[in-house]
Amino acid sequence: MKDSSLFQKNSGYKFSTSIDDLRSPSYVRVRKGLWQLRLLTLISIDFLLLFTACLVAQRHSLYVEALWHKPGIDVPKLVFVPLVFVEIITLFLQGTYQAGKKRYDYFRIITALTLAHGLILLVGFLYLPVVDIPRSSFILSWLMSIVLVCTGRILVNLNLASLRRRQSIASNHTYIICDLEDSEKIIELIQQEKRYIIHGTAPATALDRANRRETIERLNQLAVSEVFIAWDAIKNRLFLYWLFQTYGITIHILPMGLKPIYRHLTLHKVGGMPCLSFDCPAITGKDFWIKKSFDFCATIVFLMFFLPIYLAIALAIKLDSPGPVFYKQIRVGLHGKEFKVWKFRTMRTDADKLQKELEALNETKDGILFKIKDDPRVTHIGKFLRRYSLDELPQLFNVLLGEMSLVGPRPLPKRDVDKFLEHHFIRQEVLPGVTGLWQVSGRSNILDFEQVINLDLKYIENWSLQLDFEILLRTILVVLKKEGAY
Repeated sequence: MKDSSLFQKNSGYKFSTSIDDLRSPSYVRVRKGLWQLRLLTLISIDFLLLFTACLVAQRHSLYVEALWHKPGIDVPKLVFVPLVFVEIITLFLQGTYQAGKKRYDYFRIITALTLAHGLILLVGFLYLPVVDIPRSSFILSWLMSIVLVCTGRILVNLNLASLRRRQSIASNHTYIICDLEDSEKIIELIQQEKRYIIHGTAPATALDRANRRETIERLNQLAVSEVFIAWDAIKNRLFLYWLFQTYGITIHILPMGLKPIYRHLTLHKVGGMPCLSFDCPAITGKDFWIKKSFDFCATIVFLMFFLPIYLAIALAIKLDSPGPVFYKQIRVGLHGKEFKVWKFRTMRTDADKLQKELEALNETKDGILFKIKDDPRVTHIGKFLRRYSLDELPQLFNVLLGEMSLVGPRPLPKRDVDKFLEHHFIRQEVLPGVTGLWQVSGRSNILDFEQVINLDLKYIENWSLQLDFEILLRTILVVLKKEGAY
């Protein structure tokens, strides 16, 4: 049962470029597991049962004919299909097709079918007010739908349990990551559900950056679709949600000091044990395409708008001091991959050499970032450009090259990243941005890097296209007010 030796390695940090942005996979994937087959089977069975209920109601009454039949025209049986679809959609919206015990929540099923019949009755009343629907007919259709669907769910549940016991068919292939002393207890509790095939266990070190690639490859080899992770193993590793989602794997967090860590989760029980589940969407990677498309289109518009400003700034830099117009600095981006970030030159050409001599004047508390309010290396035009953040405009080229996004954590020099603590590396798990929450929340006035990390984490956990719009608008206001820049 256990397979922990695979992950017993040194936990030294290694930059990896083989995995794309955890929120942005390079191509779209479908969630793993047999959930598609189970969902299609359940919907098909419900459709047949609800169609049968309508046929029975028609045979014993004039209910369907009163709603749909016109004098002199025979009612085809396909006329029931729209009615059945209304019931199927209502069952879906009530969550009765979700995994686990929600599929067999008979109160939800009864509620959904009652709402569906109420909707059908309302449509008939509003659009066919002259038709008198017999009460007995309507009640018969409603009761038959409830009885047949509930009976169908009971039979499906019994057959599914039998298949899982005898042939391990339709079971969820899962893996456990926890402390070794807790593994036996967790296995015992999960096996009570009788719907999981446990392929092995691994210690918390399997989630370390140095080992996570090997962990994912192992899970893919075993065709694992769900992973149970102990709380002690997941804490301070929140970015792993995107890692597993990228590969279509659902994760369940086992408790031990529970506290909310993500907005999209559900709480249910596994073997009587409370469990937080980070449900994996059916299609993963949509966030990437939404954000990438927005970045590309918006960047093209910005470049067209800023072209005269680019030319004016380039001329001003040339007239102000000797040296190139652009300054390309090595920054650390996604998964520690180094790239050259483009900026308008705001310092003397020997600024990098002088930085070592100025380290003692660094004003940040922990020394990770390098900030000096009156930096002697900055040129006259450079002060103006920095005040209005105009020196950052060439980074739009980095966005077009796919090295950056319009919004995201700011990429930092290697000198800063080398001083990172373990939990700081979460910044490297998404594409860096031209602007971000840090920039619109004080920028250079924030001298504690832990505040920067908290802002980056807030952005990563709550990303949406709307949030990107809000940050871009706030960036414009902050720049115009000259807040927190020097």
